[in-house]
Amino acid sequence: MYENPSRIVTTQGDEMFDNQAASKKFSRRGRTAGVAASIGAALLAVGIGAHPAAAGADTGLPNRPATAPTATPAEPRLGADNLIQRDDFFQQGLSPVGATVDMTGRQALSACSGEETMRMLTKGKASAYADVTWTFDTKDTLLTESVADGSTDTSAASYEKQLNELVRSCQVEPAGHWYYGKGHTITVKAGEGRWYPAFSGDGGAAGGVAVIRSGHRFGIVELSGQPSDDPGYMEGIAAATINRLAD
Repeated sequence: MYENPSRIVTTQGDEMFDNQAASKKFSRRGRTAGVAASIGAALLAVGIGAHPAAAGADTGLPNRPATAPTATPAEPRLGADNLIQRDDFFQQGLSPVGATVDMTGRQALSACSGEETMRMLTKGKASAYADVTWTFDTKDTLLTESVADGSTDTSAASYEKQLNELVRSCQVEPAGHWYYGKGHTITVKAGEGRWYPAFSGDGGAAGGVAVIRSGHRFGIVELSGQPSDDPGYMEGIAAATINRLAD
């Protein structure tokens, strides 16, 4: 179990991946994903702490038996297990190598958002944050996900709308520049989302992005790179992230 939940790393042999080094600051006018070569397989290790149980004892009156301690059920907490996991990639034909998790909400949202983070978007008002950066055995392929707990369904829906507007702002770009394609709605048992394919300047498939929500939780996930010629794989990633996001 990691002692500092805001600085979780994965290791393989003598290699260590730190969020401060692995997280990418994307530029709206430049979209590159630096992926370390030959970094070996690494698992996403997570540890979620439950709230301590409350206990009380009544000893105010003589000869009155003490009240038995009462346990308070732990509330569901947003954690690393609500982020996309290794197994979710296999059905999409992706082979993950390593992951770096952060719980501060300071990871860049997407290639379109520049350096804006989830904490900036919510002005620090979300009750919890979780981010992950995944690397793969395919050159120039990188996945980032940033989620937050809005506390209420209303606030989550508002942030979901803002994220979709941000993504749509990169659908129309100058000739020769990468861009997001048409949005596609997806609804699964755990929630909803909208995914968008991404295309390079020459029109080739280049990953995609999805805005997701499950109840009062919401987020954005982006895949940079070209795992296949079919941009529809982003729909599978969107479905997996929505299901993981659920309480």
